[in-house]
Amino acid sequence: MRSYLLAAIMTAATLTGAAAPAASSDDPFTWMEEIEGTRALDWARAENARSLPVLQNDPRYQGFLDEALKIVNAKDRIPAVAFSGPGERELRNYWQDPDHVRGLWRRTTMESYRTAEPQWETILDVDTLAKEEKANWVWEGSNCLAPDYTRCLVTLSDGGKDAVSFREFDTVTKSFVKDGFTAPEGKQNYSWLDKDTVLIARDWGEDTKAGGGGQPTLTKSSYPYVLKAWKRGTPLSSATEVFRGTVDDVAVQPFVLRDADGKVAAVMATRAVSFFEAEYYLIEGGKTVKLPFPLKSSVQGLVKGRLVFTLEQDWPEKNLKQGDLAEYDLAALKADAARAAPRLVLRPTGRQAIEGITTTRNTLVLALYENVKGKALVMSPSGEGWTTRTLDLPANASVSLGSASDQTDRFFVSVESYLTPTTLWLADGARDTVEQVKTLPPKFDASKDEVEQFEAVSSDGTKIPYFVVHPKGMKLDGANPTLLYAYGGFQVSMTPGYSATIGKLWLERGGVYVVANIRGGGEFGPAWHNAGLKEHRQLVYDDFFAVSRDLIARKITSPRRLGIMGGSNGGLLMGVALTQHPELYNAIVIQVPLFDMIRYTQIGAGASWVGEYGDPAIPAERAWIEKYSPYQNLRAGMPYPEVYIETSTKDDRVHPAHARKAAARLEALGYKFLYYENIDGGHAAAANLNEKARRVALEYAYLSQKLMD
Repeated sequence: MRSYLLAAIMTAATLTGAAAPAASSDDPFTWMEEIEGTRALDWARAENARSLPVLQNDPRYQGFLDEALKIVNAKDRIPAVAFSGPGERELRNYWQDPDHVRGLWRRTTMESYRTAEPQWETILDVDTLAKEEKANWVWEGSNCLAPDYTRCLVTLSDGGKDAVSFREFDTVTKSFVKDGFTAPEGKQNYSWLDKDTVLIARDWGEDTKAGGGGQPTLTKSSYPYVLKAWKRGTPLSSATEVFRGTVDDVAVQPFVLRDADGKVAAVMATRAVSFFEAEYYLIEGGKTVKLPFPLKSSVQGLVKGRLVFTLEQDWPEKNLKQGDLAEYDLAALKADAARAAPRLVLRPTGRQAIEGITTTRNTLVLALYENVKGKALVMSPSGEGWTTRTLDLPANASVSLGSASDQTDRFFVSVESYLTPTTLWLADGARDTVEQVKTLPPKFDASKDEVEQFEAVSSDGTKIPYFVVHPKGMKLDGANPTLLYAYGGFQVSMTPGYSATIGKLWLERGGVYVVANIRGGGEFGPAWHNAGLKEHRQLVYDDFFAVSRDLIARKITSPRRLGIMGGSNGGLLMGVALTQHPELYNAIVIQVPLFDMIRYTQIGAGASWVGEYGDPAIPAERAWIEKYSPYQNLRAGMPYPEVYIETSTKDDRVHPAHARKAAARLEALGYKFLYYENIDGGHAAAANLNEKARRVALEYAYLSQKLMD
């Protein structure tokens, strides 16, 4: 279920510019919750005007910006491609560079892609479209109808918001379809059913049905809960309802399963009752049938009639455990859901986790990690079981699955590590072969560095692994400028990755980079995530503090030279570190954060995350949250370092009020801080590559001032 929800909530009508939620009587800064309120924006612009010169006037800033621009705009990056069309006719790619800041949607052939300089044909120029329409378009992807993949729903966001619009596009004529499917801006989930029907969940206006109360058809989390079928040539308002959830759900989304030839095998709806829990429904013949999946499970794909899914909870009556990969015979499930029996496909060990799954025409492909190091497995149906092979790929690295062909058994897989640039491989699951097709040129000098993996012991005795990237022969004298990064939530794993900006702007200058694999993530499967949920949240933060203290105890660094950085849920982590253990750090970069955890469910998409953090409206749960919520725990007279807070006005997921209110309360308490709010940019705080480069340059100017000077 996690895979569906992260995808669903990454796309999506927010009430941007709408009135703020009801104010809290003891909070003087709730006016900042009106995203584009005049007072709030005037405050943000004033803070930008105060803070930016502090960083941009640093003599290193321009060099950082130049290097970052060179990296993000480099034309020798590996272009990620997707198989499209019958017979793997073409490979498609979305590309940004200095000449195409908003990006190009383009295509080439496999033969051309294998060459050093592929020949690309533009399908859609987003820069030109934005100029013609005088809009701040940000590309959010395309949904193309199998098996031809010529009719697509192109998704665009205004300034990077989660709220999107889509239009039907013809890749043959390379133009939008006249009188085709076109939906206005909103948080919406959609999928092709056939060439003349789109399944779509969005806000349909006032809901007058039982339980609707005449309110918009959005959940309290601001996502749609009514799914309709929309026929070609009819207005959106005439779409007919096929499924509905409730206003208390997180979201409803259509889910169309197709076989390898593109034929519809099953039409389903997923009803997310919380961020991590969902019900699956089969929609057939005008009826809906609830399928017997546990609430914490995720459908992953269909291979030769076998419906493959993962479990994020134990299912004792079926002898299945959290972390398992299992299957149903789809025909049996459709014939009699209650009697159909699931079967185990693979059970990871306690130190393993399945980090990625894809399907080809005849195979199932897994990215399996052990102790945060990956490998790729190819599995083929055999009798009532599966045969499993391991692909011959570089070891001790991250393995990420790319596009897979539904016409053959070929798929792309990329391999990278902290010091080794990404390589892209073309694998054939039928032959168990791999061929290296692209290599990213080195973007920084890694010859002077090495990587080690250590473990820290957390408050409950659990061993927490972490990676340290450092200069060879590093002196253990506590004087090394060290940047520690972590996330710790939503079952998102921090696996080894090659970052050109970290390498160029930090490692090459003698800095140490650390990634902590704290609980809340998925590095060791669902159990690692579940260990930090709700009332156990403090363990996530204790893990982070344990790694921080271990770095200091090993004399890799010291509080004077230790800085930390994290975004979104990781921004919340930074806020907790600031308020619980400020003595450990001299620099904290708080990116697009959650911060006010008492009101988080009332702003942005916060209500959707109750499954992760708990509900502050419930007294018992509010009691845990109040203990760590950074906003409520800021105090006068504490040894807080001067933090750097950054957010985006267009972030309609976490909501910029968290960052704004954090800064305002710090100011009211008399602390120094730096603040930057990008007026565009969405949850990434950058709407294009140039804005991304500026954000990175600002961050490393700050870190250099605090940790290297």
